[in-house]
Parts: sequence; structure tokens; C-alpha cells
Amino acid sequence: MTPLSMVLSTRTLRAFARAASVACALAATAAQATAASWLEKNFYLFGPRYDAVLPACDATSALGKIVGRFAVKESRFWNSSLTIQDVGAVREVSFRPWMEGTVPRRFCTGKVLVSDGRWRTLHYSIIEDGGMIGASWGVEWCVVGLDRNWAYNPACKMAMP
Repeated sequence: MTPLSMVLSTRTLRAFARAASVACALAATAAQATAASWLEKNFYLFGPRYDAVLPACDATSALGKIVGRFAVKESRFWNSSLTIQDVGAVREVSFRPWMEGTVPRRFCTGKVLVSDGRWRTLHYSIIEDGGMIGASWGVEWCVVGLDRNWAYNPACKMAMP
């Protein structure tokens, strides 16, 4: 490369950098966020409508989902044959612990007998619109001591309200 072409390429890079920074600054100041208009609020931007109709903590449908998904998770992801054999001492911890307008959740806890012969604590929540594509309620759960990917660490504390 000749010294003249190096000078031209350096000048070109500096000019491009200046133009890019000016364009970013203009874009950031030009489009300010605005609230929804009266028309938008009253005709098609309705807020979430939660019914807060959730199964009880001891509902067999909710516990059945946990038992089935536990077995799938252990066999598919952890190459383990552990399953939940029994569920007991189920009780509700909290229902809608946060302010109105948030997604309704029922937080529960209980004991499960795992196929290794040990009783372990189970924390779970039943969530409105938490199922497949929000079509029905869903369940999130954690078995203390078997949270192998640390999703709810420490000791499944993050699965509770």
C-alpha cells in the first residue's frame, strides 16, 4: 500500500465513524416513546384478564404433571431412572402473593418419595396461562436435592414466592 492510499483509508474510516455516531444520536433523540392513545386503550389494547381459577395444590391433575415431567427430565436429560413414587403433606404456601394485575400463581409445597427411597421436599407453583402457548394453567416445580441444573438454586428457594 502506498502512503497516500493509507491516508485515504484512514480518513474514510474516520468519516464513516463520525457519520455512524451522528446517525445513532439522531435516532435516539428523534423517536420518543408515547403512551397509547384514547382510541388504542378503548378498542383493542385491553389489558390481561385473569380469572384466578387455578387447581388446588393437591389436585391430581397438577401433581400428575409434576410426576410425569420429573420422570421424563431425569431419564432424558440426566440418564437417571429416578421417579416419584408417592406425594404427601401437600399444602398451599401462598396464593397471588404479588399485586393485582400480575399473573395469578398458587405456590405449594409437599413431600415426595423418590424411587431412591428418600423423601424429599417439593416446591411448585400452579400458574394461570402458564401451559402450552398460554391455553391453560401450567406448573413449575423443583425437588430439593435434585435440581441438577440449578434452575431454582439454592435448594429450590427460587421456586417459592
